[in-house]
Amino acid sequence: MRANSLAVRLFVSATAWAVIILVITGVVLSSLYRQTVERAFDRRLGVYLRTIVADIAAPEEPGGKFPQSLGEPLFELPLSGWYWQVTRLDPGKRDVRSSRSLWDGGLPHLEDHGVPANPDGSREGYVPGPEDQRLRLVERNIDLGDEGHYLVAVAGDAAEITDETRGFDQALVVTFSILAMVLLITTMFQVRFGLAPLKRITGSLAAIRAGTAERLAEDFPDEIAPLARETNALIEANKEIVERARTHVGNLAHALKTPISVMVNEAATRGGDAFAEKVREQANIMRDQVARHLERAHLAARLTVVGSITDVAPVVTALARTMEKIHHDRGIAIEVDADADARFRGERPDLEEMIGNLVDNACKWATSRVAVEVVSEKSGQVLRIAVDDDGRGLSSSEREQVSHRGQRLDETKPGSGLGLSIVVELAHLYGGKLELGAAPIGGLRAELTLPAA
Repeated sequence: MRANSLAVRLFVSATAWAVIILVITGVVLSSLYRQTVERAFDRRLGVYLRTIVADIAAPEEPGGKFPQSLGEPLFELPLSGWYWQVTRLDPGKRDVRSSRSLWDGGLPHLEDHGVPANPDGSREGYVPGPEDQRLRLVERNIDLGDEGHYLVAVAGDAAEITDETRGFDQALVVTFSILAMVLLITTMFQVRFGLAPLKRITGSLAAIRAGTAERLAEDFPDEIAPLARETNALIEANKEIVERARTHVGNLAHALKTPISVMVNEAATRGGDAFAEKVREQANIMRDQVARHLERAHLAARLTVVGSITDVAPVVTALARTMEKIHHDRGIAIEVDADADARFRGERPDLEEMIGNLVDNACKWATSRVAVEVVSEKSGQVLRIAVDDDGRGLSSSEREQVSHRGQRLDETKPGSGLGLSIVVELAHLYGGKLELGAAPIGGLRAELTLPAA
């Protein structure tokens, strides 16, 4: 996928939202799980706290009220992280009793830390303990009337909550990482599947340009079908415009050429009349100008057709046989070496006109031999056609001169002088070029470069 593409945009946006949603979900789940673990831990501490309260509320025994064993050895182990503490709050009768595990230390009061009381008068929170332990503490005020007012606190090592939450977070990270990878792969395939019709449209358009298809297929999704219909309508409209342009060019050619020919013929019958010579001269100029502009319009109209592909070898072979017959009286032999796979990205009449003009010009100047070579170069993107003759060749200044419209080096040779200039203009319209040089067989080489298919 290229950087500037719909596929990348859809993939990145879907991935970003998936990651954001997974992160938020993970944070929420972790928080909920921690709250659940804390509530379970608080319930455990609450059981110990109620046991202590029950002992305090029991009838007083010799030695005063004192909680009995809670059935948890950790309360007997010094600095184990599990502690209880009972503080009598009656004025003048303050007394603090605690578990053996607390040793000579004490537990802070949550009320002093600003922790609000629950409706039942209890408080839960985190406090620092002996040995810098982090404790989860539950405390509750107990009012036994004449028997006293007590603050009962039970604390447990908060490391259990942390370890339990950390284990859940690690499992959550692994699970969500796997889920994220699955979502990314699924998103990638979903994007590719969703954009497949656009890729088919691209392939269909390439097929139209290559000449293997004339229109887009109709079996596209509802969202893309209007685009395909409008594209097909545009192609049809383009063909109609081209056809009308061709018809108009042909009609205009017949409408103008006939009156000009009549003017030239009438002027020729006047003999040495200066006025007639002037009319004939200007009429010939008009004829050349009309031929030039009509030819340009004709070429431009033909080049607007999309998707024309022409096999080059059959065209060159047919033209060679035709030119040999035309120049049979001079015994001109035409050799053809054409790549059978060479294809021209354009219409056959245009290729015939370009190669025909070059081969005809070579035959006019050749002594006995003309060679035509067709090669497809640069991975099939460029078509090179070289036409050589064994004539006298041309100097660099003569090569420059003959490429201009209507310029002829030898008036004894038949033609109008428009052949090479037409080839130059037609090749230029196709994005190609014509170069003149020295031929290996002694004369002139005309090398035509055109787009290949």
